[in-house]
Amino acid sequence: MMRTTMALGLCSVALALAACGEKTAGAAKKSDVPAFQGSTGASAYTANGWKASDQAAWEQQLRTRTQGQNEYARAPAKP
Repeated sequence: MMRTTMALGLCSVALALAACGEKTAGAAKKSDVPAFQGSTGASAYTANGWKASDQAAWEQQLRTRTQGQNEYARAPAKP
C-alpha cells in the first residue's frame, strides 16, 4: 500500500514538473516595414494591379476586398 502511494506521488510530481517545463510558442517576428511596401519575394501572392510601395493602391485593394466580404453589399435586393 505504501509503495503504490509513493509511486503515485512520484508520478504526479513528475507530471507537474513536466508541465512547468513547456516552452511557449513565442511572439511572431515584427517587421519594421509598413505592410503596403510589401516584399520582393511574394509576387505570386500579390493582387493584380498592385505595386509594392504604392500606399493608395494598397488601401484601395483593402477596401475592395472588404466590400467583397460584406454580406449586405453581396445580398440581392428583396423584390
